[in-house]
Amino acid sequence: MNRRVVGDMLEVAGAAMTGAESAEEGLTILDREDFDILLVDLRMPGMDGISAIKVIRARDDAKAKVPVIVVTADTAPDLREQCLAAGADDVIFKPVAMDKLFEAMGRVLAAGDDGLIG
Repeated sequence: MNRRVVGDMLEVAGAAMTGAESAEEGLTILDREDFDILLVDLRMPGMDGISAIKVIRARDDAKAKVPVIVVTADTAPDLREQCLAAGADDVIFKPVAMDKLFEAMGRVLAAGDDGLIG
């Protein structure tokens, strides 16, 4: 349901979203396609989001630098720090508000333009 809501928000802004049912599926899609930004949930079937981010950042191609925003309902006190340490560029919390999503996307994309990401 959350993925559909985020997809609808992105569509309103004229952006397209490719969804994945699991981190493994997402990583396979990332092998085939190019993306401007990745939205990663922490709780997925199979591999968790932090592990997926570590796999992305360990790549030896340009896709290792794609901005990653974690989208999570988890509220652990040190969660943001864990995500950033794994290589995430930002963290937003569910329920996702459109303004928070677009603010986070703007921040990480602007930082990438300045060469500050990764």
